[in-house]
Amino acid sequence: MSLTFPAREEIARLTARMLLEIKAVDFNAAQPFTYASGLKGPTYVDCRRIISFPRVRATLMDFLAATVMRDAGFEAFDNVAGGETAGIPFGALVAERLGLPMTYVRKKPKGYGRNARIEGVMTEGQRVLLVEDLTTDGGSKLSFVDAIRQTGATCAHTAVVFYYGIFPETVQRLADQGVTLHHLCTWWDVLAEARAQDAFDEATLAEVEAFLNDPRTWQAANA
Repeated sequence: MSLTFPAREEIARLTARMLLEIKAVDFNAAQPFTYASGLKGPTYVDCRRIISFPRVRATLMDFLAATVMRDAGFEAFDNVAGGETAGIPFGALVAERLGLPMTYVRKKPKGYGRNARIEGVMTEGQRVLLVEDLTTDGGSKLSFVDAIRQTGATCAHTAVVFYYGIFPETVQRLADQGVTLHHLCTWWDVLAEARAQDAFDEATLAEVEAFLNDPRTWQAANA
């Protein structure tokens, strides 16, 4: 394990730069993206693309491992769990860097055999780090945390590459359930880097900024 600990601001800037470079993020105000909720927005992120770019993948997983150790502690965990499905490769890569066992958590029981939600070996009393690709409002994280805690293990931390950073209730929602969120960058970091690179026209960036400042109002106006 050979990790460095850049300043948080540098990690955020470089993460945003890499996501733009591999086209994991896109802005389009003229033809907004439809989200899983059915609502629309001018921003899109697909962190699954990271696994196909070895240099970006390695750097971001180094950043994630370093961020977790700096913020939570160097001996804070006994197990790393990836959330199905996007969190599974990231969980494995972070576990490798931390020198810890890796497991993964299903979204729901598989419906046959042991009907398990936890795959791999997770034991009572283990301190588990939940790893995923991103979080918006934190809802799916709490479902995974509940599954982990049902084994008798504890889960007080979740780490993601990307956090939307535009729904202020997210961090508190997780904290109310005893979970601390760790992340590398947000939409604000991506917007700043996109402006620095002139990656999109200013009209598009202005629309994105309006959305980030008040997503619900923007969605209502662009329904």
